[in-house]
Amino acid sequence: MKVKVQTLDAKGKGDIDLNDEIFGVEPRADILHRVVTWQLEKRRATARGARERGDVARTGKKFGRQKGGGTARHGNRRAPNFIGGGKAHGPRVRDFNPSLNKKIRVLGLRMALSSKAKAGQLIVMDNLTVKDAKTKVLKNDLAKLGFGRTTLVIDGDAVDTSFALASGNLFDINVLPAIGANVYDILKHDTLVLTRAAVEKLEARFNG
Repeated sequence: MKVKVQTLDAKGKGDIDLNDEIFGVEPRADILHRVVTWQLEKRRATARGARERGDVARTGKKFGRQKGGGTARHGNRRAPNFIGGGKAHGPRVRDFNPSLNKKIRVLGLRMALSSKAKAGQLIVMDNLTVKDAKTKVLKNDLAKLGFGRTTLVIDGDAVDTSFALASGNLFDINVLPAIGANVYDILKHDTLVLTRAAVEKLEARFNG
């Protein structure tokens, strides 16, 4: 698959051949759904469980007479209505650590990249260098390129410093290094932008 390479000032920089085994896979909704569900479950933190009546160590001895004391007829200090007693209906420890085969995870990422390429929402950039790292300069450049409402930009080993600084105040632009490419972020954004370095890193990641 051949894609035109652009620069931030909307000039052509030739073409790049994208590996069809990575960017030309037919997307499947069930695979993408499984990977996104796994990813969102994986990032949930496990809540600390509260101690309930059976978990606290307090006396069960009846501490007053049944009648004539002028108070309620309590018999257990572990009850939730006493200070130091167990929590009634407290949070339980829940396992948010689902498993998903690596083969499915890799396939999901291939399909996410392919879905953007198939929909014409994939743009390949030569580099991300912004003059003086100015947000105003970057906004003018992005207006010429015609990105979607939200854009995910993926660079090589690390995101270009000037682009990261310039895009820091743009809420509709998110940036990631190639190692952080994931299905959820790719599908969530309207446009996917890859640099040449990102394409090389992704292809090496799959071929490795």
